[in-house]
Amino acid sequence: MTTTQAQDIAFALTRLRPQPGLDADSTTQIIDEAARFAAEVLAPHAQAADREGSRLENGRVRTPYAAQYRAWIEGGWQSLPAPEGHGGQGLPFALWCGVLELFTAADMSFMLCPVLTAGAIEALETHASEDQKARWLPRMISGEWTGTMCLTEPQSGSDLSTIRTRAEPLGDGRYALHGQKIYITYGDQDLTANNIHLVLARLADAPPGTRGISLFAAPRVKPDGRMNALRAASLERKMGIHASPTCVMLFEGAEAELIGEMHRGLPAMFAMMNNARVSVGVQGVGAGARALQLAESYAAMREQGGRPIAQHADVARMLAEMRSITLAMRLLTLEAASSDAMRLALLTPIVKAWSTDRGMEVASLGVQVHGGMGFVEDAGAAQVLRDSRIAPIYEGTNGIQALDLVHRKLRADSGAAMLSLLNEVQDEHPLLHAPAAALRDAATFLLTAAPEECAAAATAFQEATGWVLGGWMLARAAALDARYAPLSRFYLHRLLPRAGAALSQVRQADVLLALMSA
Repeated sequence: MTTTQAQDIAFALTRLRPQPGLDADSTTQIIDEAARFAAEVLAPHAQAADREGSRLENGRVRTPYAAQYRAWIEGGWQSLPAPEGHGGQGLPFALWCGVLELFTAADMSFMLCPVLTAGAIEALETHASEDQKARWLPRMISGEWTGTMCLTEPQSGSDLSTIRTRAEPLGDGRYALHGQKIYITYGDQDLTANNIHLVLARLADAPPGTRGISLFAAPRVKPDGRMNALRAASLERKMGIHASPTCVMLFEGAEAELIGEMHRGLPAMFAMMNNARVSVGVQGVGAGARALQLAESYAAMREQGGRPIAQHADVARMLAEMRSITLAMRLLTLEAASSDAMRLALLTPIVKAWSTDRGMEVASLGVQVHGGMGFVEDAGAAQVLRDSRIAPIYEGTNGIQALDLVHRKLRADSGAAMLSLLNEVQDEHPLLHAPAAALRDAATFLLTAAPEECAAAATAFQEATGWVLGGWMLARAAALDARYAPLSRFYLHRLLPRAGAALSQVRQADVLLALMSA
C-alpha cells in the first residue's frame, strides 16, 4: 500500500518525532488542511502563474498571485510558526516544515514569499528592539506585510566582506541606505501594502571585513505613508521560478533603522539564513514530491506494449528511486527540524545540500518517466525540473554547505556530535553498520586533515553523509510501520551503496589538488 505525501508527513511528526505540546490528532488535522489548501488553492494555478510570470510595470512589480495570497492571509498560514506574543500560533518549526513541503510542491514560486517573511520574522524576533517588534511583527505575522533578505551585491556573493552598501546616520535612530542589492526574491510585489527589507550595510566607521557589517530594516512605505527611497530597478530573466520576482533593488537614501548591535549584522542575519537553509532543503523535498506525483499519474495511465509503463521494469526502477529518495529527504528534513539546537546545526548543511541535489535528481527522473511528454511544458514535469535547479544555488551554494559541514560543524566539538549520531545510525539496521563505520573513519580523517584536503573532500563527504542518514531514516520508518518496509529494503540494497562511492573520494584529495596546481 502506497502512502500519500500528507500521510508520510503526519507519520513523521506523530510517530517518528512527535511534536511537543501538540497531540497527534491536532497535528494530522493541520497537515490535512494544508494538503487541501495546496491541492485546491495553489496547485491548480501553478502552471498558469509560471507562464504569466511576474513583470515590472511603471516602477512596480506585478505578480500573478492576488487571489492565492488573499487566501493565504485568510487561512492564517503565515502565523503558524510565529511567536504568540505578536499574534502567532507558536507551533513547532518541524510542523511548519511539514506544511511548507506541501505548499512548495504545489507552487514553489508562490511559497518563496511566505518563506522569506518567516525568516525575517525570526530575525526580528531575535534581534529587534521591543518597539520595533511591536510596530512590525503583528502585520508580518498576519501576512499583511512581507519581509525580504537583502545581502548579495554585484561584487559580493558568497564573500559578504566586500559589501559596499553604506548607511549614513540621520539622527533620531534613523539611517539612510545607499547601494544596490541583487537577486532579491519578492523585493517588490503587489500583494501587500508594505514590505520590510532586512539589509546588510556598512557605517562609515565600520571595521573592515565581515566584522563591520550592520543589519538595517527599511520599509517600502514609511510610517507617514510616503514611499521610501528604494525601488526595484529590474527583474532577472531566469531558468525557473518565473512567477517569483527576483529583483535588482536600489536603495537611494532609503530611511532605515538599525537592528541589533552596530557592526553585528551578520550574526543577526544568520538567524534568518539558518531558517532559510532548512526551508530550502524542504524545497528539494517538495520538488521530489511534485515530480513523483506527476510521474506516478502518468506512468499509471500511459500504455506501451499492452500495459501501463509503470509495469515495465526500468520505469518501475525510476519510480522506486523517486519514491524512496523523496521519502528519505522528507524524513531527514523533519528529523532535523525536530532536533535540539546542536543536532540541527549539524544537520542543516546536509539537509540543505543533499535534499536539494536529490530533489533536482528526482525531478530529472520525473521528466524521464514521461519520455517525450516530459520535455513538453504542458505535462508539468519540465517546470519542476526548471524550478528545482535554483535550490542547490541560493542560500549558500551546496559547495559552501559542504565546507560548512567539514570546517565548522564537524570540528565545532572535535567531531563528538557527528560520531554520536553515527552510533545511532549503525545500530538501526545491519546494512547500515558498515556504511556508518566507513563514514566515521572519514570523519575522523577530516578532523586532522589539512584545510585544502578538507575542502577537496567536502562535497564527497556531505554526499555520503546524506545517503547514509537517508537509509537510517527509512530503516526507522520501516521498524515502526510495515508499509515502509519495501521502500526501505529497496533503498538499503540499491541506493545506499552510493555512499561508498562518495566515500572512496574523500582520501583522494591529492588528485583534485594536483589539477588545481597544474
